[in-house]
Amino acid sequence: MPAAASPEQLEQLTADLRAAGLMPLRSRGELDQLAADAFVYSPILQPLLQGLRAQVGVRVTSADEVLAVAAACARHGVNLTLRGAGTGNYGQAIPLAGGLVLELSGMNRLRQLDPSTGVFSAEAGILLADLEHQLQARNRELRLVPSTVRSSSLAGYLAGGSSGIGSLRWGFLRDPGHLLGLEIVTLESSPRLLQLDAAEAQALNHAYGCNGIITSATMASAPAVAWQQLVLEAPSWEQALAAAQQLPAMALLLNSLCALESAVARLMPWPHGCPAAGGDGHRLLLLAAPDALAPLEALLPRWGAQLIWQAPQGQSRGIPLRELCWNHTTLHARAQEPAFTYLQLLLPQPEGLALAELRQRWGHDLLWHLEAVRAQGQQRLACLPLVRWHSRERLEAVIEHACALGCLLFNPHAITVEDGGLGGVDAEQVAAKASYDPQGLLNPGKLRGWLER
Repeated sequence: MPAAASPEQLEQLTADLRAAGLMPLRSRGELDQLAADAFVYSPILQPLLQGLRAQVGVRVTSADEVLAVAAACARHGVNLTLRGAGTGNYGQAIPLAGGLVLELSGMNRLRQLDPSTGVFSAEAGILLADLEHQLQARNRELRLVPSTVRSSSLAGYLAGGSSGIGSLRWGFLRDPGHLLGLEIVTLESSPRLLQLDAAEAQALNHAYGCNGIITSATMASAPAVAWQQLVLEAPSWEQALAAAQQLPAMALLLNSLCALESAVARLMPWPHGCPAAGGDGHRLLLLAAPDALAPLEALLPRWGAQLIWQAPQGQSRGIPLRELCWNHTTLHARAQEPAFTYLQLLLPQPEGLALAELRQRWGHDLLWHLEAVRAQGQQRLACLPLVRWHSRERLEAVIEHACALGCLLFNPHAITVEDGGLGGVDAEQVAAKASYDPQGLLNPGKLRGWLER
């Protein structure tokens, strides 16, 4: 990895930034604030990343300012790490080797929306909640959002995320058809502002900002739906699992389905009016279109389930359902029992066999939290189990057992793009870094394929 910047490099860099009308951030408090995300979920990442920070920070509001920062960093050989809202879970925006952190929240405009197709272009730092609000005013909505939608930024989600609410219908961010283009700045002494098409942009999708500075994204949206929040309860885990397996395959318009076993449900803060979880009831959280309600209620007896709460999305009091699923589930569980960490698995089918074998071996050190997704066109169940932390060796043994059973691991305890994703080196990501960041200064240490080339 490149070394941290020397005092001389920092002095030259900050002089260039001031000459461009930018204010360098140097105080300990400012830099600490720009070096925080949810890596504390991982007891493996926490000791590796705790205390790491940039040596200087800068906030920008335009692509011209990004060009000035990129030129200064390239000219003086200073590492550059991109930052959106800092809601990642794996240290995606934590600088491993000092340098400069570029904070993009000031680039927050919806630039364009085609009313006939729903295709939009928006700047990198726009918060997803603000983007969602502006799209809904035009009867459109984002296809995919993380559970952190209220605080995540658009480019941060593209660079560090992969799935979320909407994945039941729309799959994953990497699936063709979501990301239609990117505007990026290269990290060179004479940086370029480039417009990438969908094929070219794919190499920057889920790349942690290692191979290009995203300044704007062009994406597809969907027609807005008045989603209804539903909480179902089933008396046995087998019945809840059967409902989670069968509902996505039915002719019901659903946007999200989350299954929580009773021990997890009891750790959640439920919306106002929803009964607190108690006893052995297992819960399913759904976002459903209004016309799905009647047929859904008619189906509930086959699983012994009942509808215990409903409210239109955005009109309930207290926490919304989409902040009880995906990694918000882990957040709330850790607030009650900090010893929990988690894993991210795509389960083999039929899912019950792997779940039963894992539970038989590891007992209640694994608590089930499932999310319905569409993977390569097929309805599947992702598993984000709560894992009671004992040691690194025990966690690795759980991972080894899950993979031996046919689970596909997306490791939330790994630093690099590849090990936190599909596992293998993506040659196109590495080639894009060579083209757009030839000195290897962007977020160094996070792209394993670059280190191994």
